[in-house]
Amino acid sequence: MHFRTQLTVAAAAVLLAACASPGAGPSGKFPTLTGAPPQVIGHRGAAGYLPEHTMASYKRAIELGADFIEPDLVVTKDGELVARHEPNITATTDVSTRPEFASRKTTRKVDGVDETGWFATDFTLAELRTLRAKQANPVRDQSYNGQFQIPTFREILELAKTESARVGRTIGVYPETKHPTYHVQNGLPIEPRLLKMLAEYGYTTKESPVVIQSFEVSNLKELRKLTGVRLVQLVDGDGVDAKGNVTLVAPFDKPYDFAVNKDPRNFPDLLTPAGLAEVKTYADGIGPWKPYLLSAAQVLGPDGKPKDLNGDGKITDADRVLLPPTDVVKNAHAAGLFVHPFTFRNEKELLVSDYNGDPKAEYKRFYQLGVDGLFSDFSDTAVAARSEM
Repeated sequence: MHFRTQLTVAAAAVLLAACASPGAGPSGKFPTLTGAPPQVIGHRGAAGYLPEHTMASYKRAIELGADFIEPDLVVTKDGELVARHEPNITATTDVSTRPEFASRKTTRKVDGVDETGWFATDFTLAELRTLRAKQANPVRDQSYNGQFQIPTFREILELAKTESARVGRTIGVYPETKHPTYHVQNGLPIEPRLLKMLAEYGYTTKESPVVIQSFEVSNLKELRKLTGVRLVQLVDGDGVDAKGNVTLVAPFDKPYDFAVNKDPRNFPDLLTPAGLAEVKTYADGIGPWKPYLLSAAQVLGPDGKPKDLNGDGKITDADRVLLPPTDVVKNAHAAGLFVHPFTFRNEKELLVSDYNGDPKAEYKRFYQLGVDGLFSDFSDTAVAARSEM
């Protein structure tokens, strides 16, 4: 039975609130596009605690207060939508230890770069279901490795539906179309499959608890013609130099469809007033890498080398100092676009020195900037910081 025919009255009321924001903090007002509290998006679920893109990870994010759960979508050999961060599943599953799949190791070109490993596009769903997920970040808890399967997008939609009814608030789903050009080149386009499944659940309008995101542009423009659900243009970068400038190195310098189509523009061009005006013609919001909104510079010594501000013998983000914020949030809001930066994490070496090792301080600074939501590996920290505003 489909979702629309089995809703209880209570669950229906939850869905009618599709993107209603949680209650405001003590101030009662946030400098967001609408004045509503910013939304917390469970990045790959609760990736800070459990292996990413697993049902356990998504459910944990919901338990920790996330307003949305975020599955990255790739397509299997037999055309099924599943959640993996990349088509290359080597780092996030135990496939490399499976002798029955040793012959599947290959080299494929993804966004113009040769990658060697095992790819979801070479496996049927049944084969992928025999694999188990693992924590890709070596500094995070590895004790859950080998316990969880790769979930399908349908399972994730069902989880959001049942959890919405259980907790009495709308849990949105925020899918990313991963490497759209790669999937088209392999005869497995993501978008038709995604729209077909969303339509099954009645998710076709701006009020639906769904946001589709992509780093590419052409697919978003095409999606705008085919669906009313909210769309987000993601904006990436390669790194941050000593002065705090975002560096641009392929394939993180521009949407890959720009590279294919010989479009000379880079990601930062999408964040100019003119770029934002164009984005507004096909999307509802932007998802920029957070240094585009608020970056940080290294402190250089007389020898020109960065100073180890915290004395831990390493040079990390913790040795950087915040710069003034850019005008991206202000300009995006002026264009009528909401802003959802990525990715917020708790590890101290990732926190700029101004935050003194307190991840909540970073969230609060971005909430003060007026972001309308953000992607977090630790939804509980994001929610706690929001409640203190």
